[in-house]
Amino acid sequence: MKQNTQLITGGRKKDYTQGVVNPVLQRASTVVFDSVAQMKEATQKRAEQTLFYGRRGTKTHFALQDALAELELGAGCALYPSGAAAISNAILSFVKSGDHILMVDTAYEPTRDFCDKILVNLGVETTYYDPMIGDDIATLIEPNTVLLFLEAPGSITMEVQDVPRLTQIAKQHDLIVMIDNTYGNGLQFKPLQHGVDISIQAATKYIVGHSDVMMGIAVANDAHWPQLRENSYLMGQCVSPDDAYSALRGLRTMAVRLAQHEKSAMVLANLLEQHPLVDHLRHPAFSSCPGHEHFMRDFNGSNGLFSFVLKDGNQAAITALLDGMKYFKMGYSWGGFESLITVTSSFKRLRTVTDWPYHGPLIRVHVGLEDIDDLIEDLMAGLARFQAHL
Repeated sequence: MKQNTQLITGGRKKDYTQGVVNPVLQRASTVVFDSVAQMKEATQKRAEQTLFYGRRGTKTHFALQDALAELELGAGCALYPSGAAAISNAILSFVKSGDHILMVDTAYEPTRDFCDKILVNLGVETTYYDPMIGDDIATLIEPNTVLLFLEAPGSITMEVQDVPRLTQIAKQHDLIVMIDNTYGNGLQFKPLQHGVDISIQAATKYIVGHSDVMMGIAVANDAHWPQLRENSYLMGQCVSPDDAYSALRGLRTMAVRLAQHEKSAMVLANLLEQHPLVDHLRHPAFSSCPGHEHFMRDFNGSNGLFSFVLKDGNQAAITALLDGMKYFKMGYSWGGFESLITVTSSFKRLRTVTDWPYHGPLIRVHVGLEDIDDLIEDLMAGLARFQAHL
């Protein structure tokens, strides 16, 4: 089965659809039983996809979990109320006081905050490492190291890690390997194929695709699924069936949306690469992006998210750029149908072990599904305003 077909057919067993196209929307907290024997059977099978209690899931949840586990080539999928919840609870499911973890220095900002503000108080130590560290990752592994966390491409600065090599080294030391695969979305990159144990996504982004649902997912391999499933359940993690239904709907069109996001982003990136204000692109498909060779080897394509670094800038120029945008709205998320823009001018707090030698601001854009000519006009006008205030 080809991937586009898989997105359409995943999670559509007859038990879930009951004779129609889409899985049923089944809302439940309490599940009622007709007999003691039936209740005992459900209790014994509560770890399976059996109606037991609302927090364990309904047919709507089971359909989404099946589809996502199939997409990411895993044994099972846990659902969370946000991407940040997926990351924090996946880590919490496998660490204890006295443990040490390795966290990529370019991680999503809430991931860093979780390590620095929550894990530290639980007696779990975090060491940040350069995303391009390569084989030297082995020098950071300590006797109590239990987990290696990856993110490729890195948040904001877009470095692409050598996932297969880092995973190989981690396995030589019996580490659990997790990755934030929100950019790769399961369609364009499949971490479990490269030895990763748990692939995490903010389903808020491309899976849902319409900027109207918060959700996180974590897909685990056979060895780690039982512990992830049970510990996430014990920590109370679940999502509403309505949100699960929306995620299923978004999943069906993800491939065609990604194709358009990628096409429009490449047009815009090619123009920006030649712009006199631009120092360089941070787009994984371009050679100026660190780890570009890993991207070309391991990924099936890109999407609408990339960054570019300007040669110079000041706050007045940044404000003029942002305040006048028409189609690129200011916002902290991405992955929806709309175009977004944010600016980062300082990395002192976001990066602690990697150098950032550039003086100009970094602009991150998510290229949405608007007409590309309108987006080009909007961004070029913004850059003209930026230049006028230098």
